[in-house]
Amino acid sequence: MRVDAADSGLDPKVAARLKRNADGLVAAIAQQHDTGEVLMLGWMDDEALHRTLTTGRCTYWSRSRQEYWVKGATSGHIQRVVSVALDCDGDAVLVRVDQVGVACHTGDRTCFDADLLLPSD
Repeated sequence: MRVDAADSGLDPKVAARLKRNADGLVAAIAQQHDTGEVLMLGWMDDEALHRTLTTGRCTYWSRSRQEYWVKGATSGHIQRVVSVALDCDGDAVLVRVDQVGVACHTGDRTCFDADLLLPSD
């Protein structure tokens, strides 16, 4: 069950800057801190962001399961948070992490290495 934004514990100054989608979520891009490799995209609400900032482990909201999940809690492929930045529009966060193991549920290092789309000439 999702936590109401007002009850999340997220710093009100940060919460005020967020521009959430209709479901109350912001996109969260996980990036390997030392290489710049983009690992995955997840979704966070105020509570997930609060947990990420306070625990140092990435917490996301699962839209399919309708529950919070901590990356690596069952697989061991954890994301240790190095830094979190809000984008200029307030509708996405960049979470720079130290990824242990793979990031993608398919077993790949990143969710963005399977289908390379090339521009047409």
